[in-house]
Amino acid sequence: MTDTSYRIQGATGEWEVVIGLEVHAQVTSNAKLFSGAATAFGAEPNTQVSLVDAAMPGMLPVPNQECIRQAVRTGMAIDAQINRWSRFDRKNYFYADLPQGYQISQLYHPLVGEGAIEISPDDKRPDATKTIGVERIHVEQDAGKLMHDQHPTRSYVDLNRSGVALMEIVSRPDMRSPAEAGAYLRKLRAILRYVGSCDGNMEEGSMRADVNVSVRKPGDALGTRTETKNVNSVRFVMAAIEYEAKRQVEVIEDGGRIVQETRLYNVESGTTRSMRSKEDAHDYRYFPDPDLLPLELDEAFLADCRASLPELPDAKRKRYDGLGISAYQADVLTAEVEAARWFDALLDAGAKPVAAANWTTSELFGALNRTGRDIATSPVSPAQAAELLALVADGTLSGSLAKQVFEVMLDTGDAPAKIVEDRGLKQTSDTGAIEAVIAEVIAKNPNQLAQYRGGKEALFGFFVGQTMKAMGGKANPAVVNDLLKTALAG
Repeated sequence: MTDTSYRIQGATGEWEVVIGLEVHAQVTSNAKLFSGAATAFGAEPNTQVSLVDAAMPGMLPVPNQECIRQAVRTGMAIDAQINRWSRFDRKNYFYADLPQGYQISQLYHPLVGEGAIEISPDDKRPDATKTIGVERIHVEQDAGKLMHDQHPTRSYVDLNRSGVALMEIVSRPDMRSPAEAGAYLRKLRAILRYVGSCDGNMEEGSMRADVNVSVRKPGDALGTRTETKNVNSVRFVMAAIEYEAKRQVEVIEDGGRIVQETRLYNVESGTTRSMRSKEDAHDYRYFPDPDLLPLELDEAFLADCRASLPELPDAKRKRYDGLGISAYQADVLTAEVEAARWFDALLDAGAKPVAAANWTTSELFGALNRTGRDIATSPVSPAQAAELLALVADGTLSGSLAKQVFEVMLDTGDAPAKIVEDRGLKQTSDTGAIEAVIAEVIAKNPNQLAQYRGGKEALFGFFVGQTMKAMGGKANPAVVNDLLKTALAG
């Protein structure tokens, strides 16, 4: 599928936007890429810095095998080429928070080659997919952080992030709208979180995107691109693309030209601004790092990586489809790994797939949203939810009673059977008791009875409601319907 619906209308006609993303994802590991220093978020400044991270003389880097393993597993998750031989390069530039004066990265021989990610840009049409190419994944070390708000005239340097392992995941310029870019970033984040190679926490900076945007008339050659650096949310990525594409169209139509440059996105104004001219590879004087041998991966290592992969979102959605779950619900249930694991545990506890999907996506997710909780802090366990659904399936609870029981479960954490017993919420199918109540309802509403018998059949719902109300919602709705039809027929 190609998105041809997103076009920018300029004075000279329609323009197409071309988008590529370079996503920096912090590798999940207890230590940094080339040192044993910790990687925990939120530590006091400069408390997680080794002599290697601080670039002290004579300190030599040693690759962290776990960081390499996580990058390889990520490549396998997107069916990418895994390069058994790769090499680290030095990328030379000066930043105040880069103690070495260079970054150890991979340019010429990355760890992971070409792969692909399938996206669904339209939430209302999850089956309408498009494949986005991934050019490469390479591993590199992060720089430190400049802190400008600690002193009125000075900037301080925090090296806690210096040397932290990053995967740079570079897409092909295959996206044609903000919606496609948003779908790609969400899907990539989901894959990383399923694999466990990155926590995907964009607010903490463990995943951020450099957004490459150019515009052209449909069918023309690619235009000059700009790169908007370090955008840290899906919403901001989409907004940056929309603004930058319209800005470029205006510049070109006013007789100007787009220059290859690095830009920054301003969250407050929703605009981008120029940061510096965009460097090319030769500006960084890349050369093989003399302190590091090439990485050579053997078959046993690759087999271990492959065997460790979990069921991924696309495979899980396909499995759910085979269980009769709708494409929309499968998309919702697999969007976050925690929700998917919770739902799988619900199925393992014996819940019927379709009923479980209906209840989870409506009742559970709705309640969690209302109470500001997420699935990880849900007071209702999958086993308890399976028990509640079983009570509905065997007729112990009606739908309305199940809602009451669920609300009590949210408040107390008690098991549904205990709540039903303690509060007397069991549904009744006692035909004698129901018939008695129906007789009272009909007697109290002679006008409605006459209208119903006169042809106003919509009033049947009125009698059902009055009967259920009189019985405190505890009557079996199917029994009520059958007995009412007989009673109203007279």
